[in-house]
Amino acid sequence: MAVRTSDTVALRFTDGVAVVTLNRPERLNAVVPALVDDLLARLAEVAGSDAGAVVLTGAGRAFCAGYDLKEPPAGGDSRRRIERLQQVTRRIRELPQPVIAAVHGYAIGAGAEFALGCDLVLAAEDAQFAFPEAGLGLSVTGGISRLLPLLVGPLKAKELLLLGERVDAAEAARLGLVNAVVPDARETALRWARAIAQKPAYAVTLAKRALDAGIDSALDAALELEVAHALITDTAAEVAESAERFRTRRAE
Repeated sequence: MAVRTSDTVALRFTDGVAVVTLNRPERLNAVVPALVDDLLARLAEVAGSDAGAVVLTGAGRAFCAGYDLKEPPAGGDSRRRIERLQQVTRRIRELPQPVIAAVHGYAIGAGAEFALGCDLVLAAEDAQFAFPEAGLGLSVTGGISRLLPLLVGPLKAKELLLLGERVDAAEAARLGLVNAVVPDARETALRWARAIAQKPAYAVTLAKRALDAGIDSALDAALELEVAHALITDTAAEVAESAERFRTRRAE
C-alpha cells in the first residue's frame, strides 16, 4: 500500500484502488483553495497510475461541508479561483478510472458537487446533502446546473437549489441522487471499486466514456455559465455580509 499525504488531501493505493481522502476533519473537510489545489494534484497522480478504480471520501465526521465560510475572503483573481474549482469536476470526469463517492455526514454545497460529479455515489445512513448557495447569495458550481437536473429532473432540481433544504440519505436514494444507502459507505465503495478494478481497464474506460458522452457534451457549457454567475455573486454585498455573520457566529 502506497500512501501520499498533503495538508488537505490524502492518497493511498490498495488492491488496485486509489483512495482519495479530503483531509481537513477539524473543519469537516470544508473547501479552501489549498484543498482544491491538493485534490487536483492527487487526481492527476491517479490518472497516471495503474489503479483500476477510485474512491473519493472524507476524513472524520463528514464528506465535505462546503465552502469554509470561517476563512477570510479569498483574495487574488476570482476567475482563476472559480475556474480552478470547476476543474475538479472536469478532472474527475476525465479520469479513465470510474470514481465512486463514499459520502458520510455532510455533503453540502461544494461537497455535494464533488460527490455528484463522480460516476457512482454511495451514501452512509447519516449522509445529508444540500445546496445552500442561493441562501448565501452564491451560485452553484461543479457542473451541478447540468448534472442535478439529469439526476432528479428539472423541477426537483430547482426545488433543491431554490429552497436549499437538506436531503437525508433515504430521500437522496428515492430521488436518484445516490446509487445506494449502506451502513458503511467507505467499505462498500472499496468493495465496489475492487470489483471494478478486476475488470479489463480498457473496457471499463470505454463504458464510462460511452455513458458520459451525451452528458459531457453539454457539461462544459454549464461549467462556463457557472463561472460567469459565480463572478457576479462573488462581489455581491450580501455574500460578504452572510460570510461575516457565519465567521462571527458563536459555535453551537
